Amino acid sequence: MPTVGVKRDLLFKALGKTYTDDEFQKLCFEFGLELDEITTEKQMITKEQGQVEAAKDASEEIIYRIDIPANRYDLLCLEGLVMGLQVFLGKIPFPRFTKVAPVGKGAAPEKLIITKATGQIRPFAVAAVLRNISFTKDSYDSFIDLQDKLHQNICRKRTLVAIGTHDLDTLKGPFTFDAKAPKDIRFVPLNQDKPMTGDELMEFYSTHAQLKAYLPIIRDSPVYPVIYDSNGVVLSLPPIINGDHSKINLNTKNVFIECTATDLTKARVVLDTLVCMFSAHCAKPYTIEYCDVVTASGETHQYPDLQFRRETISVAKTNAIIGIDEPAEQMAKLLNRLLPTRQTGPDTLEVEVPPTRHDMLHACDIYEDVAIAYGYNRVPKTIPAKMHIAKQYPLNKLTEQLREQIAQAGFTEGLTFTLCARDDIGAKMNAKIEQLPAVHIANPKTLEFQVVRTTLIPGLLKTLAANRKMPLPLKLFEVSDVVLADAKSEVGAKNERRVCAVNCNKTAGFEVVHGLLDRVMQLLEVPWDKTTGYYLESCDDPAYFPGRCASVLYKGAPIGRIGVLHPTVLQAFELTTPCSVVEFNMEYFV
Repeated sequence: MPTVGVKRDLLFKALGKTYTDDEFQKLCFEFGLELDEITTEKQMITKEQGQVEAAKDASEEIIYRIDIPANRYDLLCLEGLVMGLQVFLGKIPFPRFTKVAPVGKGAAPEKLIITKATGQIRPFAVAAVLRNISFTKDSYDSFIDLQDKLHQNICRKRTLVAIGTHDLDTLKGPFTFDAKAPKDIRFVPLNQDKPMTGDELMEFYSTHAQLKAYLPIIRDSPVYPVIYDSNGVVLSLPPIINGDHSKINLNTKNVFIECTATDLTKARVVLDTLVCMFSAHCAKPYTIEYCDVVTASGETHQYPDLQFRRETISVAKTNAIIGIDEPAEQMAKLLNRLLPTRQTGPDTLEVEVPPTRHDMLHACDIYEDVAIAYGYNRVPKTIPAKMHIAKQYPLNKLTEQLREQIAQAGFTEGLTFTLCARDDIGAKMNAKIEQLPAVHIANPKTLEFQVVRTTLIPGLLKTLAANRKMPLPLKLFEVSDVVLADAKSEVGAKNERRVCAVNCNKTAGFEVVHGLLDRVMQLLEVPWDKTTGYYLESCDDPAYFPGRCASVLYKGAPIGRIGVLHPTVLQAFELTTPCSVVEFNMEYFV
């Protein structure tokens, strides 16, 4: 769920009313949103970087951080949020977004020509023009921020769609969307002062904090997508960066927007969203100048679509699904707070779905808006028409029973992190991480959370280390899942429920964990027998002291380990007291 940060004072000014924090939180709830946090830029920087010095010049203006549903692209900026709330509050009718032809004698629409070569890398493109737009510092920042939010959300980090915005007055159409060899592309990238070829640009941005993440999208391709005007001026190298020549600023009056894509539908949604939101700042609000896009096959299409489509819903069915009883007239009045609606019959409503609501795919989506307009907290509570008898999952039931019994045996339960560092299950346990069936995190945020644990032991040893000042003995246990890589599994990994117990004392106390194992097996009614029950068999494991480790076998199959931990393992976890451990897979007994 994306989070949008908007300046409180700017929001209230646009809404034409000042709210208290509680009043605005209530308004968000009624509108189907959630006010996540009230903060400042200074507080956010301090929280993210952990340094007060880094935020000394930051603003202390109040910022509302609002959680937006992932499918509501129209609410990802201040303009869309204000528009939606004003319609919801009945202050303005729903805007009519209109695409218009260029104004002026003999004026022709801007043209974007797509060549066949783009089929190798990024075959689709759409375009539009925002004419006579007026930017302020805040609206300009919002314009850039919306592009970033869309890139991260519907554009899937620019893999599906990449947005380029340009100062039209610095360019001359028609524009060409082509694909060329990297060495044949040369231009000055955004905010740079020297021209670069495609290869040089890839090398230059390979260490850039943000842009390096997008380089793999096209880096290994023999051709790179590029857009240039009739004078050969490069507008952008999608999906990496725009050219410096056509960059927009606060004085830009005419904005040319192009979206290149591997998915045409997503490109159309992105373009519609962007132009609808910021056409509010045009001299003639909510008008967008269309562009002609000539496809590789020679067909010409006008973009943006800006299509208002009509859907008909049944009042009786809507009432039944939501659990309310509203007449058609009242339901139409409610729904008009979110979508243009009119009553067309005793039981039918005609709903007009605007181009900002691409999340409206089915009548169920309209029912949801009716429920929001009615108020979820007003929907009466009812007993379900059908009764179902539920029961606990057998593995979870056994887990709860074992937890209680192990606690009664004198052990204290721990609940440790499922993610851990590579060294925690590797080097610290005298094992090689490459030889473990570990599931690795592709982009770990911290060194503490790099892999999913393959054993419960490191978590309990860390807990012991954090409680060294407690009196001995320390007896801990955990009954939780580990995750093991498994090529046969549909997702490439599997969960395994394990029991793990650690005894930490002046002496290792192997008999303590052995006694716990015997008690658990007694509770599970598993006999000490090599054929039908469990038994121990000596084994070697680098994590355990030589000669003091055994495999726990059940019906001849190894299910775990028991023994005294090796001193180097204890030292790695900053422990100075001997520890004995038992760990086994409990799923065999379900």
